[in-house]
Amino acid sequence: MCGRYSLSASPEEVKALFEYIEQPNFPPRYNIAPTQPIALVKHENGGRHFGLARWGLVPSWVKDPASFTLLLNARAETLEEKPSFRAAVRHRRCLIPANGFYEWQRKGAAKQPYWIAPADGRLLAFAGLWETYSHPDGGDIDTAAVITVEANNTVKPIHHRMPAIIPQEHFNDWLSNGTVMSRDAVKLLQPVDEGLLIATPVSTRVNSVANDDPSLWDREVIAAPPQPPKPAAKPKPRKKAAGGSSGNSGQLDLF
Repeated sequence: MCGRYSLSASPEEVKALFEYIEQPNFPPRYNIAPTQPIALVKHENGGRHFGLARWGLVPSWVKDPASFTLLLNARAETLEEKPSFRAAVRHRRCLIPANGFYEWQRKGAAKQPYWIAPADGRLLAFAGLWETYSHPDGGDIDTAAVITVEANNTVKPIHHRMPAIIPQEHFNDWLSNGTVMSRDAVKLLQPVDEGLLIATPVSTRVNSVANDDPSLWDREVIAAPPQPPKPAAKPKPRKKAAGGSSGNSGQLDLF
């Protein structure tokens, strides 16, 4: 899955890559978490547009979002089958700008977080879906989910899933909901090429959403938890000396 990621690039850098019409201004964010607003790019009215959505997709048919589990991720393999994603993958595909993402590897009783990002610092485009939820009492809210695929060899030792990353040359194919059918668009959802990403162990400070600064990317390895001492080996029984007075020559001495 993908449960935390970062977008620290400047607004100018993001606009240059995604070529949307607007010129938004937004701060760098190093620890983006579920339910927070996230940036996305979609194709509407003949062009690309920048937008914001709450991370955690709510399908339009949900009656009570308070009782509905937010859909942070959507598995690429079942997008066209699941009622929660079927309409969105046909009509509301989007790109989610990111510098990289975090994943956790279990190490005994502890979990080691990793910062996973391109070695050259380039921007990434996660494949995403969005929906507008209209509350019965009035008011609309855009919500979104990150699509995931099987992990590549870089990420697999840490976690079995990773975000689907769309190369720049396929931005139009993914965003063109009206001209590219969903059955063709989902073919773009593949594990990213080996060599693009590197995984760096980082501090557990990332576990708290209150921490949002560049030091979250600093390399730090969690020390292995101390192992309980092994029980002392029991002494081996001794044989009685031959000719002893006990008359049990050759028997094990239990005392």
